[in-house]
Amino acid sequence: MVGVLVGFAIIGFIILVGYVVQRAKILPANAPTSLNRFVFFVASPALLFTVIARADLSVIFSSFLVVTIICAAVSAGIYLVVSKIFFRRPLAETVIGAAGSSYVNANNIGLPVAVYVLGSAQFVAPLLLFQLIVLAPITLTLLDVSTRGQVSLKTILLQPVRNPIILGSLAGLALALSGWHAPDALLAPFVLIGGAAVPVVLITFGMSLSGQRPLAAGSARREIVVAILLKAVVMPVIAYLFGHFVFQLDAFHLFGVVVLAALPTAQNIFNYAHRYDVGVALARDIVLLTTIASIPVLLMTAALLAPAS
Repeated sequence: MVGVLVGFAIIGFIILVGYVVQRAKILPANAPTSLNRFVFFVASPALLFTVIARADLSVIFSSFLVVTIICAAVSAGIYLVVSKIFFRRPLAETVIGAAGSSYVNANNIGLPVAVYVLGSAQFVAPLLLFQLIVLAPITLTLLDVSTRGQVSLKTILLQPVRNPIILGSLAGLALALSGWHAPDALLAPFVLIGGAAVPVVLITFGMSLSGQRPLAAGSARREIVVAILLKAVVMPVIAYLFGHFVFQLDAFHLFGVVVLAALPTAQNIFNYAHRYDVGVALARDIVLLTTIASIPVLLMTAALLAPAS
């Protein structure tokens, strides 16, 4: 599981840098807010545009995508039901919790895991595309509508026009569907800007940890624990059950789909929470604790399901 350890080592180091930056007061107190706005409005749209524009869209029709959709839907659905019955939080906070239960870190952990553990980045492509094109727009639309205090068909239909992350994703999808291979020189500025998204998000996340304790009093502990259990345990189990019993995947592809389901919650959720100023502590703790919990889960998955070489 070299890929797993490498991915987590990279992420952990960058988060540590952000923590040290905040503790040393290198940047102004309002720096996390400014950095998150930069990621949301500039870096992430550029990153998503280049990733999707270069993707092989034929992979979205694979069984990997079907199992991914089922895992995300079931996990988020369970959280919504539990939240409705026991938590009764506002819609925006509920959306953050549901997203934290189902939206996996397909980029900065998923990509190295796919390359080093599964042998090719193509295995994470369906997951990445589904989240960028479907889950992210749905999440952002619900957050946008709920924080504005009104729901209208016009607001929902105009969401792609007003949200830079969705615009970047749709632009990349349009380019990929067109079949035109854009020159590297044309994409280079977007690649360069987009390359800042992941490290800046991780540094900002590390800065947010300064002076904070996970599961602190008043931090929605029940919601955090439920989200962690759903993401770290329930999603991999769902992937195994559907992959093995419903789709009858071979050993290698079953291993792959369970590994992807076991990835931790993406930092995007923290970025969205920070951007809309809702459930920030909830998102932060879910991202941090699922990242820690996913290490033994991924190692156990490898021990139990990895095909013999």
